[in-house]
Amino acid sequence: MSAYDTFRTDRGTAGLAGRIGSVFVTGYGAAPAKGASVSVEIAAGVNRFFSAVTDMIVEWHEARLTRKSLDALTDRELDDIGLTRGDIEMVARGRW
Repeated sequence: MSAYDTFRTDRGTAGLAGRIGSVFVTGYGAAPAKGASVSVEIAAGVNRFFSAVTDMIVEWHEARLTRKSLDALTDRELDDIGLTRGDIEMVARGRW
């Protein structure tokens, strides 16, 4: 089963997009200080938006890869690891 657990992280983004997002965080701070300028607040809001979008894309891609790998297995192989075809979607979404 662990062979099909992809490189999911508990939180945060991964890969190039995560590194780009961390530039915004380190450059502008995760949350602007009280009384910060409007441009800093806007930059922080844009950063949060793009981080959320990036996280959603990464999660979708990892679920797609997991689903594709499990779909390629035969029913017998799925049974060997304790799954059925109906379980694939739950496993791919991390709800197993």
